[in-house]
Amino acid sequence: MGTLELREELRKYIETADGNFLKALHKTAKSYIEQRHYDKMIAEGEEDIKARRIHSQAEVKKMIESWTEKKSQ
Repeated sequence: MGTLELREELRKYIETADGNFLKALHKTAKSYIEQRHYDKMIAEGEEDIKARRIHSQAEVKKMIESWTEKKSQ
């Protein structure tokens, strides 16, 4: 089944669905989208590591301190 057919079938389900089905579908869709976002972030992090775009813990602490100093001023 292609993308267009899936969309149409899902529309039919949504039009006739009760609240429980809609909540379950929403939860599943939201979970899927969030996981794709996390997977993308992980892949970007892995690429940063391979390219040696990394910071030590001490460097990160200094960065955070500079952010909080700027907010206080």
